[in-house]
Parts: sequence; C-alpha cells; structure tokens
Amino acid sequence: MTEDELITALEKALPEIAEGHQAGATAWNPHDWVPWDLGRNFSFLGGEDWDPSQATISDEARAGVLALLLTKDNLPSYHRVLAKHFPAFSDWRQLVGVWTAEDNRHAIVLRDYLVVTRAIDPVDAEERRRIHVTAGYRQHEAAVAELAPMDVLALMAVHENQCVGYLDKLTGAVTDDVFSQILAKIAADDAQQAKTFGAFLAAGLVADQEACILAVDRALARLATEPIGYDIADFDAERALIAGYETDATRAAIAATLADQLKLDTVQELSETADSARRRILSLAGR
Repeated sequence: MTEDELITALEKALPEIAEGHQAGATAWNPHDWVPWDLGRNFSFLGGEDWDPSQATISDEARAGVLALLLTKDNLPSYHRVLAKHFPAFSDWRQLVGVWTAEDNRHAIVLRDYLVVTRAIDPVDAEERRRIHVTAGYRQHEAAVAELAPMDVLALMAVHENQCVGYLDKLTGAVTDDVFSQILAKIAADDAQQAKTFGAFLAAGLVADQEACILAVDRALARLATEPIGYDIADFDAERALIAGYETDATRAAIAATLADQLKLDTVQELSETADSARRRILSLAGR
C-alpha cells in the first residue's frame, strides 16, 4: 500500500480505538499530587536557594527521575514525530492531541513535586531541560525521513511499553509514598497509551501486514541502543546508576507484549524479509 492508502485504512479504525482509549483512560490532576505545604521561596523571592543537603532522594532515584523527566519534557519532539503522518489539525487529534494532552501532565507533576520538595537541584534540572528540548528527539531531517506511518506507530508503541517497565524499576528506588503514587499514575497512563498504539498496530497489520511487522522489528531493534535517557547530554554518571533498568529481560517483555497484541505466531503468507522479521520478534520474545 502507499502511505496515503495506509493512513486512510488506519483512519477507519480511529473512532473505535479512540473510544476504547477514552473508556480505559483515567483523568487526574497534576496539582492534586504535589505536597504544596512543603514548599518555600527561593532566594529570588527572599527565600533560600537549594543546596545538596536538602536532597530528599537517593542518587539512583535522582538519576532515574531526571532521565524520565527530561524524556517527558521532550514532548514537543514526540508530538512532531507523530504529526508527521497523523496531523493534529485533522481527525487524528483523537490520537495525537489526546496523547499529547495526557502525556504533558507527566512532566508537570514530576517537576512540581521535585521543586516543591527540593528533592533535586532545580537549577540543574532546568538547565538540562533547555539543552535536551533544544536538541530534541529525532528533530533532524535524516532521523525522521526514514519513518513511515507504521514506523511512527511502532516506535510509539515500543516507547510507551518501555516507559512502563522503566517506571516499575524507578519505583523500586523511591521511598516516599506520594512520589510512588505519582509514578504509578504516570505508569497507568503509559500502559493505556501503549495499549492504544498497539491497537493501531493491529489495525495496520490488517491493512498491510508486511509494513507493520517490519516496522515493529525496526522499533524493537532500537531498544538495545536507546534506553530511557540515552540521548541526554553529560549524563554518563547518572546512566551508570540506572544501567540495570533496561535489560535483555525487559526488552523481551516488550517484544512479547507486542507479539501477543498482534498474534504474530499466527501470521502467514509473508515475504521472506517480513517472515524473518516476524521470527526475530518472536525470538526476542522467547517464543
């Protein structure tokens, strides 16, 4: 199929998938989860600036939440990647617009919580945000030119599943109950979003199974070199602390989730190239 034909086919599934997402998603307010009574002014308004003695989380938790926060801060780049083939000013706002609105609250609640509780250095976090968002995610022509419609959907399905597994590991490094509940809210959002992108992959499999399977194979292949935080500048020390958050086992779990959603063990009549990709996915999933 041509790209336009594939997008038209996916549009037919859009209303049902969007309705399913709405039914499964849970609305929540970032401000409800921030302990505002712990906050106080910084020196700009006559208070006291942050110093390391005020840190309230471990070095591992700091590294883990910084990687997550900066990834969530990069929402504009992910939005643009999605909008390359699925523009938010069309009916696709039911996917792109809704996803963007839901995901935006993750950076809001994380940053507000971390600043109010003085868990990490807010100046360092802000400087890193400017650098990271300026660099962007796949915001170079060569990086996005290779992404066909199914590549974009597969990339997002893999990414959301990746975030769910990452959040599970990060929660293990957190001792504050409110912080743990914030991470649980974000994980629930990401899990629902992963399910929604998986549903679009399933629709794509019906429309063009070769394109779908090849795209999933390419997206999974990137996991080995693109863990959460891989593209953050000057982050080597922090990455070492969270190196165990994404392993062969976590990558296998993502592959298994997608293989189950797409029922890849039953897909037939593929070209040699696509069947090789299918077998790679199933092998990664331990099938």
